[in-house]
Amino acid sequence: MKKIYKAHILYTKEQNRFEVLENGYIVVEDGCVVDISTDLSALKCSDAEVTDFGNRLLIPAMNDLHVHAPQYRNQGIAMDLELLPWLQNYTFPEEMKYADTAYAERMYRRFVRDLWRFGTMRASVFATIHTESTRLLMHLFQEAGMGALVGKVGMDACCPPKLRESVEEMVKGYESLIMDDGQPTGNHQFPPLVQPIITPRFIPSCTPEMLRACGQLAAKYHLPVQSHLSENKDEIALVRELEPNSTCYGDAYNQYGLFGQTPTVMAHCVWTEGEELELMKRNGVVVAHCPTSNFNVASGMAPIRRFLDEGLHVGLGSDISGGHDLSIFQVMVYAIQVSKMYYQQNHECPFLTLSEAFWLATKSAGSFFGHVGSFEPGYEFDALVIDDSDLNHDNYTLLERLERYIYLGDDRQIVHRFCRGNEIAEPEVS
Repeated sequence: MKKIYKAHILYTKEQNRFEVLENGYIVVEDGCVVDISTDLSALKCSDAEVTDFGNRLLIPAMNDLHVHAPQYRNQGIAMDLELLPWLQNYTFPEEMKYADTAYAERMYRRFVRDLWRFGTMRASVFATIHTESTRLLMHLFQEAGMGALVGKVGMDACCPPKLRESVEEMVKGYESLIMDDGQPTGNHQFPPLVQPIITPRFIPSCTPEMLRACGQLAAKYHLPVQSHLSENKDEIALVRELEPNSTCYGDAYNQYGLFGQTPTVMAHCVWTEGEELELMKRNGVVVAHCPTSNFNVASGMAPIRRFLDEGLHVGLGSDISGGHDLSIFQVMVYAIQVSKMYYQQNHECPFLTLSEAFWLATKSAGSFFGHVGSFEPGYEFDALVIDDSDLNHDNYTLLERLERYIYLGDDRQIVHRFCRGNEIAEPEVS
């Protein structure tokens, strides 16, 4: 059944410009965009019923390429520490609690609900080592109708004993999740909305046997991979000691089949350069830029302009709870601000424009989940309807209204949320 929505439509086909349709119409069928125009009579199936959102903005939904669901409770805590002490003193103790599925359900329900609140309809998510809590998180996304790649974390070194799992148990747990949740369901033209993603935490927390097993799982089941890369100088030095036969941090992953052999997203890449950057380009590895986290744990400023100029694929991540804000709209703001600080140190790297930041959050990040993040025909209809009337939008252009919402708005102005063509109701919280 075809549906037509009318609103002021804004999206980015390309990183350097917005498509703006004042009083535009968009046709959706079977979860996908079929047509888009300002002329109703020119649309395919123009006789379908029109849902008119009036003077509101219709934009693609947000995508979060890097977020730690079990760290949700720790938002805004220990922001005066660097990465490694932050992990040992705060993050690991919180993640131990997810051995208790009752605790996991309480926290994960709140996490999924807040992703919904902020308009994030797709996310690439770290869970913990705990198979049943990870399964629960996947089921909560399925129940909500939101898209997610959910990773059971692989970790057997440099962490508390209660967060270590043998390679055999890790593989057994993953295969259980794959059999339970990884098979195609629903409309055959789409992959499942919720799937597992292979998730070695990072090189320092994994033995070579763990990394090798993760690479073998990804290859055997054709699953994507996520992890962390070149976030912190101390971390990079530790990797150099742990993997002396690797030429760089990225090459360590590459030797285990975890660096683009299947679709791969690496968070941070603050200090990525030279050979590592070239390897990412050759292998098609995606960067998840997490500016709030990079500032909070004192990692540095990722050279996003350089990455874009080099042709790297980049999206945005909230990185809760290294990052303190789950809103990808606010991550856009920080990405622009970080790029301006980087520009002050290196005038050869112009700072990000609004359209570039928006493209990173929508089409660029969305491509990791499929044809997601744009309103071009053939793209899945993930969308937000924004009522910015309380932001005093009189006499502003549509682009100015969108910019003001990104900088000044919040979840209260999001009045409708869609994922794969379905309107998504607020998830239940226990």
